[in-house]
Amino acid sequence: MKPVLVQLDSRKDHYEAGKLAKRIRRQVGEAIADFGMIEQGDRVMVCLSGGKDSHALLDMLLSLQEKAPVRFDLIAVNLDQKQPGFPADVLPRYLEGRGVPYRIVEQDTYSVVKRVIPEGKTMCSLCSRLRRGALYSAAQEIGATKIALGHHRDDILGTFFLNLFYGGRMKGMPPKLVSDDGRHVVIRPLAYVKEEDIACYAEARAFPIIPCNLCGSQDNLKRKEIRRMLAEWDKRFPGRVENTFNALARVVPSHLMDSGIFNFTGLRASGVAGVDGDIAFDEDACASEGTSDPAPITLHTLPHAEHTHQD
Repeated sequence: MKPVLVQLDSRKDHYEAGKLAKRIRRQVGEAIADFGMIEQGDRVMVCLSGGKDSHALLDMLLSLQEKAPVRFDLIAVNLDQKQPGFPADVLPRYLEGRGVPYRIVEQDTYSVVKRVIPEGKTMCSLCSRLRRGALYSAAQEIGATKIALGHHRDDILGTFFLNLFYGGRMKGMPPKLVSDDGRHVVIRPLAYVKEEDIACYAEARAFPIIPCNLCGSQDNLKRKEIRRMLAEWDKRFPGRVENTFNALARVVPSHLMDSGIFNFTGLRASGVAGVDGDIAFDEDACASEGTSDPAPITLHTLPHAEHTHQD
């Protein structure tokens, strides 16, 4: 009977992997539609580090490219930062096997970061700046109209809390923005996707993962503290993380304190009740006596989202 059980388990695993792939593909399609990430004739440069996130990003964009209502081109770009032991042959072999156009950019940012940053200090900031500069230059050279990065939902939430706790600002990681030099549009198609789902998908697809030996080996990162906090919330308060993420798309400037985005000095009584007035968060709406947070509220997609292909 054992062979039968193994066969059944294999079928179940295949079924679950298929469901996961469909969910991620749907979420990527929704993010692309909601934020107008990809348009007709775009040349999208997919930044492929070799990690699970960028592999999943490329895989999803390749899948959507076949069924998308608009035509767009993809080119994968990997930045070889000259880290010791970096397997330079892995990604070219993988991309050639899948028939994906690619470019390898060689720039020794590793030596620069190790020379400038004292031992034990966080290298992420300098490494990110150097990496961005190299990738922006590559995008200019290949004529890319969009730069696709593999940041996911948990990255976006983590950045929001990092800015909140350590920077004193309500600032996150937008799904779409103009690059630092003002010359490129950067998109994050995995914006709605959980990291946990990406990890499971990467394992099921058996991507050739290349670990980062520069920042990935650092244990004293504040971002890891935020990840632990969010993981604890997920266990103790179901729905809290989801609601926090959804809140990033439902900002009410009149109920914050930034005069730069709301004219408090010019505020006058109009005699008309406001939708987001003082009653918006009375006890009946949000108070909770127990340990659980309110059930998560699902984001509403924008009107043009119905044009996105969904499996």
